[in-house]
Amino acid sequence: MIYHIVSSAYWAEFEDKAAYFSETFDAETFIHCSLQEQIAGVLERYYVGATGLVLLHIDESKLTSTLLYEPAPHNGELFPHIYGGINREAVVEVTPVS
Repeated sequence: MIYHIVSSAYWAEFEDKAAYFSETFDAETFIHCSLQEQIAGVLERYYVGATGLVLLHIDESKLTSTLLYEPAPHNGELFPHIYGGINREAVVEVTPVS
């Protein structure tokens, strides 16, 4: 399982669409994701003070786009990146970030 953090408002824009694309996809050409043990660090680095976030639980075996594990520039830790949209079938759960 891999995870993606997104605002609930932005996620809602994709309710009737076949695939989800992050707000930064056009500029970066991939969607940032995390392993479970990486979520807390990502929240601390990029989402301090943010509210209304949800966590997409993504079953990587159901993805139709390419998934690569690539090093983060700040520390070399490997993070999952999805090169393409996240098809709806791959999102198996959506939970609020507390």
